[in-house]
Amino acid sequence: MEIQAALEEIESTQRITIRNVVYDPDFPGKMKQVSGARWSPEYRCWHLPYTSGSWGQFKELFSNAQIIIAAGSRLPGGENHPGEAVSEAGKTDVPIQDRIDVSRHPDKPGILLLQVPKSLLPTHLSIVKNMHGRRWNPERLSWEAPLTKISVRFIEKYLKDATRWTFEPGDDLPDRIEMPKKNPTEEKQRFEPAKYEDAVTALEEVLLLKRYSWRTVKSYKNSFRQFIRFFDSIQPKEISRSQIDEYILHLIKTKNITESHQNLILSAIKMYFAEVISQGEKVRNLIRPKKAKKLPHVLTEEEVVRLLNATENIKHKCILMLIYSAGLRLNELIQLRLADLQPDQKRLFVYGGKGKKDRCTLLSAKTWERLKAYTEIYMPVEWVFEGQYGGQYSGRSVQEIFNRSKHRSGINPYATVHTLRHSFATHLLEKGVDLRYIQELLGHESSRTTEIYTHITHTGWAKVQSPIEDLDF
Repeated sequence: MEIQAALEEIESTQRITIRNVVYDPDFPGKMKQVSGARWSPEYRCWHLPYTSGSWGQFKELFSNAQIIIAAGSRLPGGENHPGEAVSEAGKTDVPIQDRIDVSRHPDKPGILLLQVPKSLLPTHLSIVKNMHGRRWNPERLSWEAPLTKISVRFIEKYLKDATRWTFEPGDDLPDRIEMPKKNPTEEKQRFEPAKYEDAVTALEEVLLLKRYSWRTVKSYKNSFRQFIRFFDSIQPKEISRSQIDEYILHLIKTKNITESHQNLILSAIKMYFAEVISQGEKVRNLIRPKKAKKLPHVLTEEEVVRLLNATENIKHKCILMLIYSAGLRLNELIQLRLADLQPDQKRLFVYGGKGKKDRCTLLSAKTWERLKAYTEIYMPVEWVFEGQYGGQYSGRSVQEIFNRSKHRSGINPYATVHTLRHSFATHLLEKGVDLRYIQELLGHESSRTTEIYTHITHTGWAKVQSPIEDLDF
């Protein structure tokens, strides 16, 4: 065991600081036996009173350890030569080097432990926090990270000169975290079937024949299942038009559903009656809600900068940068493949966007530089952003990334991931880009959809002033 000891000022008092170089689970228990010993979370070390009794007690408990005393630290019971690191074992030329010790977790074979010394916290803690899957272990006072090739590549690229490995990683490490095996008996049923679930199945078959997206199929099925459950004792084909209106009115009064949710439910109901059981007359001219004309939330350029600066993880930053710089929808981002990127042409292709439309949009040089650094570490196989077990990245994970950065940066609290797309369009318009080009970059079928951004852009506002400015009062 190698222990570093030094004389430091803690809370305006001279104390003897103790740091264990390599983690030992028995170390904290022994330190607690030393009279007056305390742990300092600020200095990330144990410290003792500057007395012969405490120092002697400590040396007796750790008599088998190599205790290295910092140069210039005069501890009780002896004079230390200035400029040298003195070992209690008699060695007088052992230099103390600040480094991050990387070791295996003693209880978890697939986990690394990284111990960051106090001196490296200002310069290296933010880098460690960028590691994939890292988390703080308060019991071991270390950072944990998966023992994978991704972690090794990250350490070799960003922490090479500041780390000391206590073992040889080897070439047989997994590329990423292995997916845990699921026990089929423990898996919960995703939904409770309705009494007439066969009607939901029939609706699903029609939706699949029409080649609707899996998200639309899922939404229609869930909405229709809730509808027939409301009339559980009535066969779906026997439900009347007045009962359909009664159901929608019930949801508006009790659940205050939005206009878009109301339209979704009506579309699912209409699809079943008109396309599945040929009762189109029953659902002709359904009462649709008046479409609200809402302006989208948009971030300022300064807010976008704050959002990106609040995102430390390189993968997470690349995700937010790509959404904003290319004007992508969330679903388009997670379906983006490596082959869709053309950095030489400064463009990327979006396949199967909303409405099954393909398009080409921007791939900025600044975003590509970040993406190159990210791919060197994570080495995705097919998708630009892959999950921790491989395969497509989760849309929910992207939302969580955005929300964490949003709260840290203090930007518009009503902003969502889609706000970055709105901001992309608005900022282009404010820079003088023609609306027709913006329409193509966003993949809007109608120019009327893109024109909404003209209502929120500041272009030309400098020439307009309120009429009150001309009043003399």
